[in-house]
Parts: sequence; C-alpha cells; structure tokens
Amino acid sequence: MRDTELELSVVVPMYDEEEVLPIFFERMRPVLDGLDVRYEVLAVDDGSRDATASLLLAATAHWPELRLVRLLRNSGHQAALSAGFRRARGAYLVTIDADLQDPPEVIAELLAAAREYDVDVVYGVRSDRSSDTWAKRTTARMYYRLMGRLVGKDIPFDAGDFRLVSRRVVDAVNQLPEDGRVFRLVIPWLGFPSTQVRYVRAGRAAGTTKYGPGKMLRLAFDSVTAFSAAPLRLATWLGLLGGLLSGMFVIGALFIKLSGRSIPGWTSTVLAVSVIGAIQLLCLGLLGEYVARLFQSSQKRPQFLVGYDSLDDKGHQARTEESVNS
Repeated sequence: MRDTELELSVVVPMYDEEEVLPIFFERMRPVLDGLDVRYEVLAVDDGSRDATASLLLAATAHWPELRLVRLLRNSGHQAALSAGFRRARGAYLVTIDADLQDPPEVIAELLAAAREYDVDVVYGVRSDRSSDTWAKRTTARMYYRLMGRLVGKDIPFDAGDFRLVSRRVVDAVNQLPEDGRVFRLVIPWLGFPSTQVRYVRAGRAAGTTKYGPGKMLRLAFDSVTAFSAAPLRLATWLGLLGGLLSGMFVIGALFIKLSGRSIPGWTSTVLAVSVIGAIQLLCLGLLGEYVARLFQSSQKRPQFLVGYDSLDDKGHQARTEESVNS
C-alpha cells in the first residue's frame, strides 16, 4: 500500500555495483536530505553476484530511507525498473542508475520542473555525451533516430532512463498487461504532459559497465518489436524485392538462351541463390522475433520475482515493538 505522505521514491536498479556503492551513498543521501521532502530510495538488486546486496542491507541500518528490494535472479535492467515501479510508494518517482553518470544533483531540478510546469513526466536529457565512447554515441544516435521514425516524434532524443514521473504515470504503467516493456518508449507513448531538464552526462564513478553491446542490441530488438510492425512490413517488401530480382534473372537467362549466347558458368547462379537466400533468412529472423514475443507472452511467466524487501522487515519489527509495548 502506498504511503500517501511520501513525496518521492528514487528507484535505482543495481547489478554488481559494489565498487560504486560508497560513492553512491556519499553523493545521493545529501542531495535527497536537502530536498526537504519525505523520500525513499529503492535499491533494486537485480541478482548481483558480488557484495552489492549485503552492502545495501548494511547501509539500511544507518540510512532509514534506504530500502533494499532484491530479485531472486538476474532479470534485466527493465525488469528491475518494473519491480521498482510496482513497489514505490511516493507521489513522484525518479529512476536513476547507480553508476552516477546521471548526476543525483539533477533530481532537485526534475522535481522543481514537475511542480513549476505541472507536468507528469520530466525527462533528463543528455546535452553532452563526451564521456561516452564514440561507438556508444554513434549507436545511441542511430537508436533514437530509428525509434523516432518507428514509434513517433514524441520520443525525447538522448533521454535514457533518468526521469521523473508522477503517481498517475506509475499507476498507468503498472496497469499495462505487457511484459518486457521498454520504459524509454512506453512512458512517451502514454502521452502524459511532459517537459525536459538538460544535463551533462559524466563518466562512470567506479567499476565497469554492465550494459554491453549484447544487451544494447537486445534493447534495440525489444524496442522495435514491442512498438512497431515495421519489420514485418520490411520482410514483405524484401520478399517482393526478392521475387522481382528472381524474375529479372529468369528473363535474362531465357533471353541469353534464346539468343544462342548461353555461356556455361556458375556466377549468376551463385549470385541469385545468395541474394534470395539472404533475404529469406532475414525475413525468417524478423518473423522469429515476433513469434518469440508471442510465445513468451503466452507462457504468462512473471517478468521478475522479488525475493526480499527490507521494508517488510521494518514493518514486522514495528509490529513486534508495538505488540511488546502494549
């Protein structure tokens, strides 16, 4: 049940972040304490293999607003965000990564913008990504341009998962029946009033990134297949193109044969088979992505399972103390 007096929930997905946690505590707590609002920090441990969970649990003893939510297994960044959305209690919710590339100090600006402009969503937009590698900047630019064409022009360019949303948005997201949601596309798609706060993206405070090329590619596939049927239409057009090329090869072969200029060889045959085979495999791959999503949806397995929530322990402790005092 939501605490109606709680103003802000900060959801932080974490996976093997033991190296950055001391710096995270040092920077995050003064920022939130200085906001002069009741808040909670939901550190969602996504099945970490290192000491992340134990360090967070130890920190809850001297930081009462810190709350550890631990998933039973590694379920992915977006699943950890979903767990945070499900369990957050605040009137506003901020999502931010633990690596401190998105500065916690900007949270105050997000909250101020939401109040000043009376909007439900405030996107943190990266105005400077010079701390990222050239490859990451390039692929990110390609991703946002592709999403803008497929999903719509409402997708904020260079806005990741650092944002503030109101309780109305949280409730709307939680009511969506789909699994495997991509938050940077779902939230703009909902259409709530929004604004932006621009900031400079910093380098990672400590440790190494857990979001490698494979996960980035998976995010791109999930983004496309979850929000657009364009790849299916692409498969159709590629099939038509393959048919057209095949027809041209047949006409050319008949013309050469009838004119008596037939030259024995295999180049044209190999070329034709290669082109058509490549198109067919691509189309099958695109269809397979959609069939896989349908298969996963039909299984109705939960996207994540929560194994532990430190708030439950606090509630149990409070009820025990009340019982003893009475």
